[in-house]
Amino acid sequence: MNQVLREIPSVDRVLGEPEVAMLVARYGRSATVSALRSVIEDVRAEALAGAAVPASNELVRRLTARLQRNLAPSLRRVINATGVVIHTNLGRALLSSEACAAMDAVARGYSTLEYDLEAGQRGHRFVHAERLLCELTGAESALVVNNNAGAVLLSLSGMAHGRGVVISRGQLVEIGGGFRVPDVMAQSGAALIEVGTTNRTHLRDYETAILEAEDVALILAAHHSNFRIVGFTGEPSIRDLVGLGERYELPILHDLGSGALLDTAAYGMMHEPTVQESIVDGAAVVTFSGDKLLGGPQAGIILGRAEYVEPLKSHPLARALRPDKICLAGLQATLLHYLRGEAAERVPVWRMIATTSASVEQRARRWRRALRRAHVDAVLVTGRSTVGGGSLPGETLPTTLVAVDDDSPDRLAAALRSGDPPVVARIESDRLVLDPRTVVEEEEAGLLEAVIAATRLREGER
Repeated sequence: MNQVLREIPSVDRVLGEPEVAMLVARYGRSATVSALRSVIEDVRAEALAGAAVPASNELVRRLTARLQRNLAPSLRRVINATGVVIHTNLGRALLSSEACAAMDAVARGYSTLEYDLEAGQRGHRFVHAERLLCELTGAESALVVNNNAGAVLLSLSGMAHGRGVVISRGQLVEIGGGFRVPDVMAQSGAALIEVGTTNRTHLRDYETAILEAEDVALILAAHHSNFRIVGFTGEPSIRDLVGLGERYELPILHDLGSGALLDTAAYGMMHEPTVQESIVDGAAVVTFSGDKLLGGPQAGIILGRAEYVEPLKSHPLARALRPDKICLAGLQATLLHYLRGEAAERVPVWRMIATTSASVEQRARRWRRALRRAHVDAVLVTGRSTVGGGSLPGETLPTTLVAVDDDSPDRLAAALRSGDPPVVARIESDRLVLDPRTVVEEEEAGLLEAVIAATRLREGER
């Protein structure tokens, strides 16, 4: 056994190999030495278990694989072939080319983040999106933070700390990542006042709570953005709540979540309440996400009446939750698409939603032809795409799926995820399917090459 262990080369000896010198040049000496020591430890353990010591070229191969695994970025671009437009796990909304260019421009150089060019002195980062948001929605004031959970937290902290907030039990929701309205309310210092039942809450329930509670600051309405209660249900409209709030001088905080600025009903889906409608109905403050139906970068947006929004800008939490220059540049460019009336064509989320079933089918047929030319067995099946991202629960869009034949769709899916670029598909009716709706045209060639490579890998395994 000692003789076998003596066959294991030293770290210095392996470092002297020409191929390893190239790895040092690419990955750095420290990272290469660390990975090499791990490889040699593995070889030592294998030798003690009775395995032969691998040849030098095998050691180099293992070292290369270890370095690639250790130093490969975990945050990578993937091709989304799932048919989920706003895929939370895959980064939510894709950004327009204009938004990406704007973000790249401020990332590569200095910017006017907090500098007023006209005055030649320090400015405020709040201004970059505020004018556009107010012009689009009719709000008096606007504030951008890092996400919608932060927007709700800041709004409650600034408007209701130490005081009561009335909300329907049917709106005490939990969304992805463990975000719970009651928990956020507790962190804000506001006191939760539940009214009504899970499925039905009446205006009189709110009024009774207002009259019985010692100190109520506001009424919170949380939109059912990621679930739907059906059957014997009911709750007051925002306009009804505003009317009640006016009688008792209480503002309405409306957490819309998805932040639609366009009418989803125009694309064959149920109507999602828009930000503009909430402002028109009289909500004092509206909060929503920038990276859902708005189709921009991750952000939380607070807008509404100046008397409530302006004080939030100087709240201590505002600095902790403020967005960076990259976010603001992307959001500003995205909002400009709406002002120009081109959001349905330029914002990827809306372009995917607006794509007709005929256009999706045409792309699917093109994919099938390309795959069959490469001897990959693929067929077309009808299916449904979803909006996702906690938006429009239960609503789907007609699509045409490309189903790839394989005796183990799970293994084929794993092979696709391990490719470069990784492809994330879905399994439906025990078949791996690809949905063209969420694959941008620039990704088509890479997708097809990845599918062909993955199927050949699976054939080799069999």
